[in-house]
This record gives sequence, structure tokens and C-alpha cells, in this order.
Amino acid sequence: MTLGALAFLNPWLLGALATLPLIYWLLRTVPPRPKQIAFPPTRILVGIENREKTPIKTPWWLLLIRLLATALVILALAEPILNPNTEQSLKGTGPVVVVVDNGWASAPRWQEWSNYVDRLITDAEGRGRGVAIVETASPAKTRSVKIEAPAGARSTAATLKPQPFPPDRKAALDALSAALSQAKEANPNIVWLTDGIDHSAQASAFAEGLLALAGNATFAVVADVPGREALGLDAGVGADGKLNARVIRGGGPQRAGSAHAISAKGERLGEAAFTLSAGTGTTDITFSLPLELRNQVTRVEIAGENSAGAVNLLDQRSQWQRVGLISGESQEKSQPLLAPLYYINKAVQPFAEVVLPKDANLAAGIDTVIKSNATVLMLADIGTLNGEVMEHVDAWVNKGGVLVRFAGPRLEKGGDELLPVQLRLGGRTLGGALSWSTPQPLAAFEETSLFAGLNAPAEIAIKRQVLADPARLTPDVKVWARLKDGTPLVTAVRRGQGQVVLFHITANSDWSNLPISGLFVEMLKRITTLGSLGGVGGDAIIADDKGTAAATDNAGMLGPLQTLDGFGLLKPPPPTAQSIAVSKLGDIHANLDYPPGYYGPAGSPRAINVIRPGTALAPLPALPAAAERLGFESAAATNLKPWLLAAALALLFADIIAVLIMQLGGLRLQDLRRPAARAGTTAAVLIAFVVISAVHDRAHAQSAEPAAQPAPSAGTAAGTSDAIAQMATGKVTLGYVLTGDATTDAVSRQGLSGLGRVLATRTAVEPGEPAPVDIATDEIAFYPVLYWPVPENASPLAAAVVAKIDAYMKQGGMIIFDTRDFGQGGMQGFNLGVGRGGSALQRLLSALDLPRLEPVPEDHVLTRSFYLLKQFPGRWEGGELWVEAGEDSGNDSARKARRADGVSSILITSNDFASAWALDERGRPLYPTIGGENQREMALRSGINIVMHALTGNYKADQVHVPALLERLGQ
Repeated sequence: MTLGALAFLNPWLLGALATLPLIYWLLRTVPPRPKQIAFPPTRILVGIENREKTPIKTPWWLLLIRLLATALVILALAEPILNPNTEQSLKGTGPVVVVVDNGWASAPRWQEWSNYVDRLITDAEGRGRGVAIVETASPAKTRSVKIEAPAGARSTAATLKPQPFPPDRKAALDALSAALSQAKEANPNIVWLTDGIDHSAQASAFAEGLLALAGNATFAVVADVPGREALGLDAGVGADGKLNARVIRGGGPQRAGSAHAISAKGERLGEAAFTLSAGTGTTDITFSLPLELRNQVTRVEIAGENSAGAVNLLDQRSQWQRVGLISGESQEKSQPLLAPLYYINKAVQPFAEVVLPKDANLAAGIDTVIKSNATVLMLADIGTLNGEVMEHVDAWVNKGGVLVRFAGPRLEKGGDELLPVQLRLGGRTLGGALSWSTPQPLAAFEETSLFAGLNAPAEIAIKRQVLADPARLTPDVKVWARLKDGTPLVTAVRRGQGQVVLFHITANSDWSNLPISGLFVEMLKRITTLGSLGGVGGDAIIADDKGTAAATDNAGMLGPLQTLDGFGLLKPPPPTAQSIAVSKLGDIHANLDYPPGYYGPAGSPRAINVIRPGTALAPLPALPAAAERLGFESAAATNLKPWLLAAALALLFADIIAVLIMQLGGLRLQDLRRPAARAGTTAAVLIAFVVISAVHDRAHAQSAEPAAQPAPSAGTAAGTSDAIAQMATGKVTLGYVLTGDATTDAVSRQGLSGLGRVLATRTAVEPGEPAPVDIATDEIAFYPVLYWPVPENASPLAAAVVAKIDAYMKQGGMIIFDTRDFGQGGMQGFNLGVGRGGSALQRLLSALDLPRLEPVPEDHVLTRSFYLLKQFPGRWEGGELWVEAGEDSGNDSARKARRADGVSSILITSNDFASAWALDERGRPLYPTIGGENQREMALRSGINIVMHALTGNYKADQVHVPALLERLGQ
């Protein structure tokens, strides 16, 4: 039953209100217990007459208290619900079906969606109905839809998470239809939580299908309010060499935001603001960055829009290189269209920064190119490099440069050592008056070629070329292009960390028409990309069909390296991820088999993104007229039952106190008019209130602090007492920063207490009870490790507190900042310099003088301070642990912190360590971990490593003792 914004889950119980008159009559006719007087001897009976008569009825105010308490209990049992948002959507008796669009577009507001699903399940539970959870973006190849009890459905809903690809609504509709048919359920209440996007034009048919399945029951659609539409992002380098991005959405009112350009280390290199006008679905933005910074950008993301669609991963395709062009012939003496560099310059300009030395001296020109930090050097018809010039170029190539040479009359003389393969003297002429042969076309590019996937037009003809010595075509020499008869046309070889590439034809149209074709542009584009691939080892280099180099195995397949989850975080690829054939890379759309992320070897992977060039987001079409429309913005439903029961209990306590006062003092209603009586009543009520408050505070204190041994408490602003100092320093004491939230502080205490018991069991460390620390007033120098859970409402620290924390960290202390939000989209690649307007962590740390941070590298001391670890999970698994960035020292490649003891003064995680460490007195876990007990064990090991690292510094990394240890082992 619904009354405006109030509904009752058990309205039939309201009939009990009709019994209130009967209860009133019973209470009114039953008088209070008469006053008892002990019978004394007869002589003192004189004067025993009592002028005050005992009333025959209960006082009206006491009757009112009891009737109100009874009415409140009846109302509570009827289970009233305030703001029953789903009431209209759950009419009927069939199961409740919750359909969730859990594609990438749902990630930014996933917590709101989860809360809404929980409210639907709670409402269904109150009605005693089954629930089916249907996800439109399934993380598995086989879909399973089950109608479960509300408790089971709540567990199923807890496993839901956004997927990094669009939903497949048709498959979800088929699975739901099959489940309902198998269970023989009809007229289910269906609630569709939609992301507001018409993916693949499936929304209209999907809505009609759900409406048909609902039958006579209700079908409701829940969507976000206008202005909160999901945003997508596509980024790349434009023709002008600038990093451009395109923000798209499915329409809506005016909306503003910003996009960030992020490096591989999580550093914010650039920021660009955007504004989407009302009704506009796309807008373009540009990042103004110098070439060196632009080439360091590995991802562009929309600030605050934590989804896979709002992240665009960049690879070598987005990097511009500086390309130096040098010719053996002076341009001033040549006709422009016949100049050796004319076609190269025109082909390279759209995707590279060209350096053209003005000095005609070859040595000076090469020196100019190399000093300009060019990564590619193209030489047109330069036959021989000798002496210091060759040594200079050779050293540059070995450091990662790419040398591209074009043949010509000078190179027909044999060339030099800076060629992929030794050449035969003289050239080969195909066609002409003195030749029986005809010009040769190109053969199809092999799968292992850099140009794999490009189409070789039949009209391209080669009339003349220089020939490679077949005896010198070793396996190290790669043939990237051949003529139809198998003769090599483009050869390459790796030299050090760089490449040497040779076109066996001229750079102009003298020997072939290849330089005036579109294929020539694509070939140079892929070669130019090699300029950023220095140090890739010996991987074969191939390309996709969009004109970019990629590194794969010999089979031409790109294996998944890292993939995005629904929140836009890079993680290890899921089991469903498959390898991609390089020839099909450009045709792949993000889906279950090919989630967005990086594919290929770690040195030169290729990126797949949710939003591709040309992608558009269409809004939902008109929904069926019979569909109800709900919104996430409506107020949350509130169950009033606990509040009504609490009010009834308070009235009962008032009744008890009143009866006690009447029995002890003979108080009557008319006595309340007397000042003395009023004062006594007021005092009694105040005493009862104080007693109840004291009991509540005592119980609260016992729940927040251990009863066995009081933890060393915080001192006052004037300083910490000697007793507390002795207690904190008598044993290794781990501290936790008080946040003001009792639940969070209790979890911190339980977590450090559990970690302390494990430390005492497995190591020589026997810590005392963890200490609560008021960061503003307490002395923190006593604690080697401080655990600081970061609340969502964290505010910037005062200047005095900042100074104290800075001194603590610089003098050897360690603080673990735990945002505990990885399961809700946790942090990835944050920037601590944003200031007061950023995240809670940024607001908290913005004023601190922090070092540069990085995820824990594989060779960090933390990975081996006690256990050998690769990851540092907590309650969540997958969030990175950030530490002080290391530095290389001399020839030693081991990472070292900036201080001598090697201890990182700050650790930042989002994995919720304390919940995973929390154990009771018998060593049993207090809170579940997402990955089970094996993950809890790894979390405890992580905690042990952190404490041992804080206590022992870089002892594990100290190589001074290695010879002595080896000698002792030998004995």
C-alpha cells in the first residue's frame, strides 16, 4: 500500500490499530497498584488516616504514553518505507528481473548503480519474491541467468562489475528468455538499468523484447539524469603533429570538463579543457606539448570519468619522430620534381618533424641532424660514408637511430659497411631498348614484413635497382619487400639498438614509380615509427593495416599484454583475451575476446581502444509507451521500521521511569504543579539520561579500543607524557591515524593488531598493541610505521601538521596512505600536485614535499625484505603500491631510494590493507577478501615485508655482505 511518498510492505498489520480503543479501555479500568501499609500495633493506629486517596484510574498522560508506544509498534511491524522508488516497478507476484547495462559506459557511476540494484533486491526480499540478475556485458563466453532467492541474488550482484566493452543486449535478451521459459515463470517485473546509449542500434528491439517478457507485469527503465551521460574519448596525432583528442557522448545539455595526457609513469604531462554545447555529441581538443613530451604520452583520459571508454591508449603510432633528410645532390642544382628528397619530404611531412640541414657539407649536415635529436636519418643516393662520418653515424645507429638509405647511381659502385647486405657491383635494368626483361611489379608483402597488411598496387613497376649479394642474405637480414620474381627490394638489419634499412631503388621516379604512389607514404610511415623502438631486442617487426609497425612472434600474432578493466585501469589480461592476427588488427572492435589494451611484445605493443576514429554514440531511441521511467537521482528508499521501534522503546522507558517515580514518591498528576515535585521529576529524568549516555559511551569506547591493554593514546597539544612515550617505545609500536569515523578507526586497529600477531609468530619482531594517533596533536616520532586510511571527505592539512609530517618522513618514518577504493574504481596514475580541488588523497597530500613516486619495481627491496613478492594485495587485489622512485647509481642498476637507509618514506595503495590484516583474538579473519584466503595470506606477507622494510632499511639490497655469506656457505 502506498500513501504519497510512504509505503507499507505489510499493510494488513495496520488493522491492529483498531484494537487501540480496547487497549485504552483496559488500561483505563485497571487502576494502579494500591498503596500497601504494614499493619502496626493497635496503639499507633491513631492518626493513620490517609487524606490522599489512591486513584481508581491510570493517569491520562501515562495512558497516552502507552497507547503511543503500542501504535508505534504496530506501525513498525507494518514496515513503512519512505520514498518507495521501486514500488510502482515491483507490482505483481512473479520474479523481479534486474537487467544491468554493465558495459564501459556504466563505470563512472557504478557505485550508484550497485546501490540501486541492492535497493531493488531489498524491496523484492520484503515481498518474498525471487530475483534474477542479468548483465548485458558478460565476462564469460557462456551466459547464465538464474532466478534466485534475494540472498543469492545479492551475492550475484556483488560479483557484477563494469566490462571494458559495449554490452551485447541481444545475447542478454536471449539468455533471459531461455531462463524464464525453463523456470516456467510468467509476468516478471523487469527493471532495466540502462547506460543511455544505443549500442549497435539494439536498444529499441531490446526494450520491446523486455516489455514482451514482462507480460502483464511492469517494465521500468532507469536512466541517469541529463548532464550525466557517459563520455568517450578518441586521441591521436593530427596532420600538424599535435596531440588531438575527440570527446563524444550521446547528446545532452551543455557540459564542460578536461582531459589529461598521462605518461607511462603516471605523470600528468598536459591538460586540455573541453565544452560540449547543448545537443552536441562531439568536440575536439588539442594538447600543446613539445615533441619530446608529446612522445612520452601513453594515455589520454577524461578527468573524473573513470571508464574504459574515457581512456585512449597510445602506442608508437601516435609518436612523431624527427627525421633528418640528406641528399647527395644539391637541391639548388636539381629540378624540384626530380630532386632526390622531394618525394621523401612530401611523404614524411604529414607524420614527422623534418630536419633539412642547409649546410652542403655531408659531415656538417649529419652532425646537425644528430644534434637535433632526430631518431631517423634518410640518405638519398649517398654512395659511401667514410672515416669519422661513418663512425659518427654508426655510433648513432647503435644507440637506437634508424638509418634509411636509398639507392642511386653512386650506390651502384658497391656502397660501404652501413648497409643491410653487401651489394653486387653494378645494377639491374628491367626493360628498355637493351634489355629483354620487362619492369617488375611488387610481390605481396609477407606476414613477417614491416609492411604486412599493405596492398601492393599492380601498377607499380620497378625499372632499375641495385642487387643484394644472395650469398650474404643471412637470417639476420630481413627482406621487407620483394619483386614478383623474388628479388629483394627493401632490406633491413638490426645494428645494436637501431636499424639500417635500404631501398634498392632511388627516392625519386628515375628507377620506379613507387615514390609517386600512396604506398610509398605508408611504407615510410611505418619505417619512421621504428625510431621509437630502440632496444626492442631481436623481435620481428611487423605492422597492422593502418600503417604502423608492430612487434609479433613469427606467426604474425599479437598476444594480449595488458588490458583495461571497466574502470579504465590497466591490468593483466583476462583468460578470455585472445591473440590478434596482425593483418586484422585494424578491424578489431573491443569485445570479450579482444578487450581494449596493449597487444604484442612489451617493447613495442599495439593498442586497441573502445572508442575508435569515427565512432559515434547514439542516444536511446523512444522507448515503448508502456515502459515506466525512473531515475537514479530520486531519493533513496528508507525503511522506517527501526526508527519506529526505537521511538516505541523510548516511550516504554519513559513509562517505566514514571511508574517508578510514582511508586517511590506517590507522585500524581496534580503533584506535578508543585515546584518541589517538578524539580524531583526533572532530576530523575536527567539522572536516567546521564546513566544511559554513560553506558552508551562506555560501550562505544570498548568497541573502539581493546579491553585487554589500553593502547598508548595520543598526548595533548602540550606534548606526550613520559608514560605514553615509554609504552610506545618499549616495543615496536605501529600507529594508525584517527579519521574521526569510528568504523574506519576500528578496522585500522584490528588490522594492525592482526598484523602484529602474525609478525610475532613468523618473525623476531614482537610489536605492542597498535596506537591511535591524532595527527594534529600527538607526537608521531615514536612510531616506525603509521597507517593512514584516507576518508572520502579528507581535507587539506594545516601548515603545522604538514611540517610535522614532513619532518617525520625525512627523519626515517614511513606512512602508508590507503585510499581503500580500488574495488570502486581505484587510483591509477594519480598526480599529487593538483591541489585542493582534486581527490581526497590529493587534497590531503597537496602541501607535502613528496618525492617522485612510482609503482613498486620488480627489484625493489620491498619485494624481498622478508618474503619474495610480486604483488601487494589487501582486501582488493590489483591496485598498485606506490613508493618513492628509485635512482640508478653508476654501473649499479639496482634501485635505491633517495635517502641513505633505502626506506621509502611513503607508500600509497588502494587495496585496503587493514581489512585483510584484521584478525580476532583466535586468529580468525574479521573481513572477507575478494580473492579468498590465499589473497589474505599474500596480504599478510605484504604487511610483514612493509614492516621489515621499515625496520631494516635496505639491508636486503646491501651487496657488501654477499662475498662473506658465500664464503660461509662454502665452509
